[in-house]
Amino acid sequence: MGLQCCFGGTTIQTLKLASIPYMTCSTSSSLRSSAAISRRLTLFKTLSASLSRNSTHRFPFLIRALSSAAASAQPVADSTTIASVDYSVVKPQWKAAIDFKSILENKSAVAANLKNRNSTANLELVIELYEKLLQLQKEVEELRYERNAVANKMKGKVEPLERQRLIEEGKNLKEKLFTLEEDLIKLTDSLQREAQCIPNMTHPDVPIGGEDSSIIRKTIGVPREFTFPIKDHVQLGKELDLFDFDAAAEVSGSKFYYLKNEAVLLEMGLINWTLSEVMKRGFTPLTTPEIARSLVVEKCGFQPRGDNTQVYSIEGSDQCLIGTAEIPVGGIHMDSILADSALPLKYVAFSHCFRTEAGAAGAATRGLYRVHQFSKVEMFILCRPEESNTYHQELIEIEEDLFSKLGLHFKTLDMGTGDLGAPAYRKFDIEAWMPGLDRYGEISSASNCTDYQSRRLGIRFRPENPTNPGNTKKGNARNRNLTPPEFVHTLNATACAVPRMIVCLLENYQQEDGTVIVPEPLRPFMGGIKLITHKSK
Repeated sequence: MGLQCCFGGTTIQTLKLASIPYMTCSTSSSLRSSAAISRRLTLFKTLSASLSRNSTHRFPFLIRALSSAAASAQPVADSTTIASVDYSVVKPQWKAAIDFKSILENKSAVAANLKNRNSTANLELVIELYEKLLQLQKEVEELRYERNAVANKMKGKVEPLERQRLIEEGKNLKEKLFTLEEDLIKLTDSLQREAQCIPNMTHPDVPIGGEDSSIIRKTIGVPREFTFPIKDHVQLGKELDLFDFDAAAEVSGSKFYYLKNEAVLLEMGLINWTLSEVMKRGFTPLTTPEIARSLVVEKCGFQPRGDNTQVYSIEGSDQCLIGTAEIPVGGIHMDSILADSALPLKYVAFSHCFRTEAGAAGAATRGLYRVHQFSKVEMFILCRPEESNTYHQELIEIEEDLFSKLGLHFKTLDMGTGDLGAPAYRKFDIEAWMPGLDRYGEISSASNCTDYQSRRLGIRFRPENPTNPGNTKKGNARNRNLTPPEFVHTLNATACAVPRMIVCLLENYQQEDGTVIVPEPLRPFMGGIKLITHKSK
């Protein structure tokens, strides 16, 4: 790999860095063996010389986290070959604030939860790695104590021989400490990789089993009775000139589509009507980025890599196309502490969504029902832990209200443990009657993810406690009154997944002559159109 530098119009020659990994170290492990320090300073000197060779100015070259101890060490003889430098550094991955103590204390409950959710997470390995981590942390702390004790002994008057002995002892302790700290980083990463596979715990009322075990909470409306042969949305769309699947397949591949004529107005009408309805409930409207970093996708509980991933990853980058606005909205407050008075935060976000639909097959994939790209309006709430169950009920009520106003027949389901995604503590699905498919099809879901996502995204809030009489910790008045931050709870729910709503509306509102009635709430958002008719030739 070459490093090409240009400063103020002066181009510096390309440096060959084929075998030099990025240099980084923590302050706690900055002291290495003398040979390692010498190699580092040799690299620094060689790079600095190369940077100044073609310019009258001397440009600073930044090496991240170069320790003051290493910088003050004596340089060794110049090396003529940079490519021979082998400097390996452990790069820690992102860490979730997983409650390992709770996992240990509730081992049997966690194991039962894994079984109920058909999870492949290795609980025994997680516990084994955590116990090893605790032991290694203890050893590291003991070595740090010994190192500091040796350093303190050298502060006073010490005989030359004793000082030399202490120097050697300190050197040995530092080398041992460096090795243990590297082992600690590796062990921490291994523990995180395994522990992040453990799904959220489950609400006690959630039925145990797969999709078939789900419980119907509510049924609204009744199926429409037709006195004429029913057409599905694909046939209706073809006859009314609303879709073009063939051209989209040529341009983009299967499971893509063009919307045409009134179908375009129907999509826009659904989006704007849904936004206006949800905003009445106190939600802040958003449009979001539709590309997210892989780590944000992972922190929200989705797997951007793998054989059956639903996520499109951008080759040669750490970015992905979002499968839901839940991801970028969840990332808005990443690594922050929110004011208690700011909660709850309610967002309603419009975005396009992209999904691979890996493993999907069958009649349910026909037409618009299962596609790779679609428009969606998503609700997202951040709240205090004790309020998340209440807001979960609010979300499902909003969904039921929206679909009732559109005149749909649907049922609300409390989904079984085997149908829950990793972040969900509890999930309600709504399935609407689709006459053309002659069955119910999922059009929405609402999930309470408790603190699963916030522990990964680092979203906390500080509960208001101006007096906090129980806190006797020394410090100024402000610090004494601060309560420790807690992780927020996050919830998400689909307000409108456009393609499936179009399926429902076309199939349920079709007329015997092949036209389709536009539901009354949508008409003001579609220029007053009441009926979708055949196009005149």
